[in-house]
Amino acid sequence: MPGTGFYAAAGGPSGLAPARWPRFLLVCLVALLWLGACARPAPLKAPGFVRVSRARALDLASRLDPAAQGLGSWQALDLALSRSLEYVSARPGEETAVELPGLALSWAGLRASLEQLLADLPRLDRDPGLLARDFAWFAFVPEILLTGYYEPWVKACLSPDPDYPYPIHGPPQDLKVVDLGEFHPRWQGEKLVYRIQDGQIRPYHQRRDIDFGRALEGRGNEIAWARDLVDVYVLQVQGSGRLVLPGGEVRHVLYAGKNGRQYVSLGRTMAERGHLALDEVSMPRIREYLRAHPEDLEELLSANPSYVFFRLADDGPYGSMGKVLTPMVSLAVDRGLAPMGAAFFLDADLPVDQGPGAEPGLRDLAGLVLAQDTGGAIKGARADMFCGSDRSAEFAAGRLKHRAGLYLLVSRKVLAETAGP
Repeated sequence: MPGTGFYAAAGGPSGLAPARWPRFLLVCLVALLWLGACARPAPLKAPGFVRVSRARALDLASRLDPAAQGLGSWQALDLALSRSLEYVSARPGEETAVELPGLALSWAGLRASLEQLLADLPRLDRDPGLLARDFAWFAFVPEILLTGYYEPWVKACLSPDPDYPYPIHGPPQDLKVVDLGEFHPRWQGEKLVYRIQDGQIRPYHQRRDIDFGRALEGRGNEIAWARDLVDVYVLQVQGSGRLVLPGGEVRHVLYAGKNGRQYVSLGRTMAERGHLALDEVSMPRIREYLRAHPEDLEELLSANPSYVFFRLADDGPYGSMGKVLTPMVSLAVDRGLAPMGAAFFLDADLPVDQGPGAEPGLRDLAGLVLAQDTGGAIKGARADMFCGSDRSAEFAAGRLKHRAGLYLLVSRKVLAETAGP
């Protein structure tokens, strides 16, 4: 309440002005404030990193379990880690990989940290404490919100068929993209997606235009046709998937572009409109509602104007690094806060299927993850884990929405070298 703190409205205790306080009281007050400042560091303004003690790192490392991530051994992380190392090694070593309150690290320092982890993998199964002895751990603050994504399997056909009425589009020929950073430094990293209509630059067609207004019909940019429109929507949200063709053949389908419109969460829209409670929003509940209320389908899907285009491929999925993702290891992050390719320790709870009709359980995950992807909705203290492509991956990704601890691993040798004499 105003005026009820230590400095009351009258100017000080009992209404006395500070100039009339006894001198020793002022000296004591200054001393107490100085001691308090020395006793604890100033609070860190998020986002940033806080270095944790070796004892804390040892405690966390003692819980390392490769099986929680579907790995038979930490050596199975070799390929995914090598992909990160290849990406990081191609960056200019002297340039900054991350610079936030609590930590500044060059790409060379990040590369050396990944090399150290790669060398430690063969011994990590029998000596998890190695992770605390060889690395300094920097906790990301605040704690991240961990969500999940996966590769959906979509029943589809590669040629028009009445049983598969919903097109999956490749990038249209009139979709234009320009790098705005070429025009002014203030727009560095920003892109404009547009089309030309009557000689004028216009925003590209939004979801309502494409799915329900047939704005792209007859263009010939369809790469496949799906049986279910909600499946196509889910494919766009996930960013990649697998097409199950009528003869049983399976084809990868990968992200190839988007319409530049802002992404709007379908789950949040449904909660705001009273269709679902916010705390019960999940992909299974969304599907259940849309099946029961087909009359709401157009309005609800159209609330998200963002639209994703795809391409067929023989392997995948690929992350923003241009490397194949690894289930339960690859993370999508905000690259402005977490350096692409970096290795982290993740302390999280994962949803577990307890059987038909049972509430999902939780299992502990204390393991190693790699920043290998990004996402339009992944901003700030948020990370999205690639859960895989099977039924358990769909289950976990559809229900994963928990706070988690994320710790960037930096080689102690790197820190010793950068500290100087």
